[in-house]
Amino acid sequence: MKLRVILTGATGMVGEGVLHECLQHPDVEAVLIINRKPSGIQHPKLKEIVHGDFYNLAPIRDQLGGYNACFFCLGVSSVGMKEEQFYQLTYVLTMHAAKVLSEQNTDMTFCYISGAGTDSTEKGRSMWARVKGKTENDLMKLPFKKVYAFRPGMLKPTPGLKNTLSYYKYLGWLYPILKALAPGSGSTLRELGLAMIHASSKGYTKTHIEVRDIIALAKQEYKP
Repeated sequence: MKLRVILTGATGMVGEGVLHECLQHPDVEAVLIINRKPSGIQHPKLKEIVHGDFYNLAPIRDQLGGYNACFFCLGVSSVGMKEEQFYQLTYVLTMHAAKVLSEQNTDMTFCYISGAGTDSTEKGRSMWARVKGKTENDLMKLPFKKVYAFRPGMLKPTPGLKNTLSYYKYLGWLYPILKALAPGSGSTLRELGLAMIHASSKGYTKTHIEVRDIIALAKQEYKP
């Protein structure tokens, strides 16, 4: 199945990496990115909407139809945040955007970037894990064709991309050590992008995609 993808978060590390894989993959025929600021990326497959308020998508709603996949890579770190603020920026924002997309695209597969350790019970001690868990749970209730919650761990950045977080640049040497000690603890950003593409085009047996699932999905690889 050819994918027409809406992607958020393209100006962040994860979104940029996933977009990079989309633009190269033959199963992806078109990508619409929605950003608060211009990405500076140009490609024949790519269309961009610059829109500052993800809590109000009404002004661009009519441009969001005709897509069959969403890669929702927009997110913030919980470091230094109160729960109310993180809840607004994570749960409220994501659910608003997802509801609009589900209304515009009944055949859409929605792929949400969550995180390793997310709490599906919504009752654990970790604030960010509870909020992410609630977001995952409520996304699953929306009328999408399918919802996948991706839970990456440590990510090895894709070489050459501009939005790699600084601590990944400095701690990248730890990745092979971590993988050797705990194979299920991390993946490459390329594997994450491929896994999202393959889950959307081919399907997958699980809805919560842990690191080992990401790696397994990515192995359904095309030959460039």
